[in-house]
This record gives sequence, structure tokens and C-alpha cells, in this order.
Amino acid sequence: MVRTGSSGPTLIGMRIVLGVTGSIAAYKAVSLLRTLLREGAVVQVVMTPGATKFVAPLTFEVLSGHPVSTGVFEAHQEMKHLSLPEQADAIVIAPATANCLAKSALGLGDDLLSTMLLTSQCPVIIAPAMDGGMWMHPTVTEHVRTLRARGAIVVDPDEGLLASGKVGQGRLADEGTILAALQSALVPERDWHGHRVLISAGPTQEPIDPIRFISNRSSGKMGYALAEAAQARGAQVVLVSGPTALPVPQGIEIVSVATAEDMTKAMSLRLAWSTVVIMAAAVADFRPIQVASRKIKKQDQTDQTLALERTTDILAALSAQRTTQLLVGFAAETHDLIVHAKDKLIAKGLDLIVANDVTTAGAGFGSDQNAATLIDRQGTLTELPLMSKRAMAEAVLNKAQALLGVTASGQTSKPVAESVSTHRTAS
Repeated sequence: MVRTGSSGPTLIGMRIVLGVTGSIAAYKAVSLLRTLLREGAVVQVVMTPGATKFVAPLTFEVLSGHPVSTGVFEAHQEMKHLSLPEQADAIVIAPATANCLAKSALGLGDDLLSTMLLTSQCPVIIAPAMDGGMWMHPTVTEHVRTLRARGAIVVDPDEGLLASGKVGQGRLADEGTILAALQSALVPERDWHGHRVLISAGPTQEPIDPIRFISNRSSGKMGYALAEAAQARGAQVVLVSGPTALPVPQGIEIVSVATAEDMTKAMSLRLAWSTVVIMAAAVADFRPIQVASRKIKKQDQTDQTLALERTTDILAALSAQRTTQLLVGFAAETHDLIVHAKDKLIAKGLDLIVANDVTTAGAGFGSDQNAATLIDRQGTLTELPLMSKRAMAEAVLNKAQALLGVTASGQTSKPVAESVSTHRTAS
């Protein structure tokens, strides 16, 4: 758990993996370890072979009270590259060399620390230290950009006298700066406290007969990431979800639906409760006019014609019903992305639309990553490169927060007071 004391947030009981790489600044990791321990963290140190040339592992073992891990193939130990990140609340790499940044960005795993990063799901804070010429090299810059796009927190090094005798940017960041970055990752800013966010996610399924249906490739991952991010930032969240294989997010009220009609009812019922609505679901545009009560059997040499009708346009319906709610939509397109997204933004009276090209390699339906363009009601475009869906969720919330002052209707959208009871209806 994380607690806040009179001297600021502390890390009581938090499990931190401290990675130390082969930089001359490795000796500073000893002081950082003592600070983490003083803040109440339980720290396991992982050293690269190069790091052991600068500081003996015994130093970290004595101070941390735990054996130091230095290799993947150490005798009499479990699979450390799996067990350490699974148990960790956060990973801090300080100092991180240019080689460490490169391996992390490229997904290389030739030692315990780099292999461990390939299996980690917790926040990763990286504090580089190297000569100023190395830090400014285009390759290093690109690796840092890649790591940040994936959600890693890279703490810029400080300027000052370097080991080479030159003056430049490359010194390991101040210990307080690294600690603040760690605390920020473990104690997210609760800037959405008081807001009530209604989110839709996943596909809908429109039945043809008892065992067949019309649907799409949506996995629901983007909507679920938005729900988790909003909750972590202090919002009350209701997630209206079509059928997915995703686990139910802990602590979030989920309303399970199947059809577009079900989702329309669930969203409309909770609209008045919400201050922000994010329509991330991929709703089927058409449904069969008639649903067979029994399985439709194949008929030899007989064509089957399926008559369809339009489903309810949920976004348009919510836009017509809303009062002060901020309304965010998604546009999944295969061509003319910006043109179609702008048309949808205007036609449906949205405050913000997230436009993504589902044909982009590594993005879109079913992927753990996404790339998108945010377009707000003023027509401002914000490009988001390929990143994890959780990182994109944070970016969408940041943009929505900037728009929360005044909605498209010209009315102020404010957090609902805590004293107002939360609407709860089973569905």
C-alpha cells in the first residue's frame, strides 16, 4: 500500500526492483537504495555484469537485506526474469547506460535485467547516465522516444561535470527527482476525482439465429484501458461492455450487454449520472430484421439472403440527450481517416474524437498497442504515435480533461459532488 505522511508520500510495503547497470554512476545507486528503504520500500537489486565492476554486489546485499541477482542462470534460484517482475510494484533502473536503453527499446534480452523487462507489467522508471555526447546522439534519442511511447518513465539526466571531464547533460538525475518519478507512477495524480465516467467497450453481437451472430473484431482492450486509467486517476467509472475475453477490472462496476439495443439502453439509462461519456465500443451498424428461433440449416444449392436493418446510432442518441456531459467518440477507419473522423465529430456533436486507422501494423483491433489522431471540437489535431493502449488511454484522458471546462453546449462541466449518490442498476 502507499501512504502519505507529513513529509510526503512514502512507499511503505511497496516492492521495488532496483536495476543497476555498468555506469560510473553506479555508486550513486547505493544512496538511492538507502532512500528507498527509508521510504519503507522492500528492494530487490538486480545488477548487470558491468555494474559489478563498479560496485560489489555485497554492498547492495548488506543494505537491502536480500541477495543481489546478477545472472539469468544463477544456481539454486527460481526463474528470476519471471518471478522478480511478477512480484514487483515498480522497476527502477538507475543508472541506465546507453546500452541498456538500446536493449530495452529493441527488446533484446541477453542478461537478467534486460530479459526481466520483457516480462514486466509494472511501471518502469529509467534514469540514464552517460557522457553528454552519447545522450544527445540521434540513436539514443530515438530509443528514449520509443520507451516513452510504450509507457516507460525516462527521467532526463542532469547537466554538469561528467566523468570525461566535459560539461554537459548526462549526469544521473538527482535522487529526489528519481524518487518523485517513482512516487508519481505508484501514486497516480487523482485529477479526475469527483468525475463520473461512463465508458462503452468491446463489440456487440446481433443474433442471426440461436448460435450465429453479426459482430466485429473489437477486443475491448481500449475501452478497458480507459476505464482502468480513469479509475486510477480518481474517477468513478461504469463500464458498459459487449462480449469480451478480458478479465473484469477490479473495483469498476461493469454492465455486460450483448446487442446494440442492450448497449443503447444501458448507456442512456446512466447518461444523467455521468459527467463524461467515452464511447469506445465498436457497435454493429446492422442487425438481422428477423432472428430465427432455430438454427438455420444449410440447403443444398440454395442461396440464403439475410435482410438487415440499421441499429441505433448510440453516439447520436447520447448527444441529443446530454446536458453538460463531455462526449468522446472513436472512429475506426480504413481510409481517409481524418476526413471521416471530422465528419463524425461534427455530425454527432462530439467534444473529442479518437481516430485510428485499423490497418496500421501493430495497432487497432485485438492489439495491445494503438496509434491515433485526437481531434477536438475546435478542429485541433493531436497525433499519438504507436503506444500501449494504457498509455493512449492516459493521453485521451489528458485531452478530455483540457476540454472539461466548457462542453459543446456552452455549459460548464464540473465534477459532481461526492455527496450525490451513485446510480446503480443491474443489467
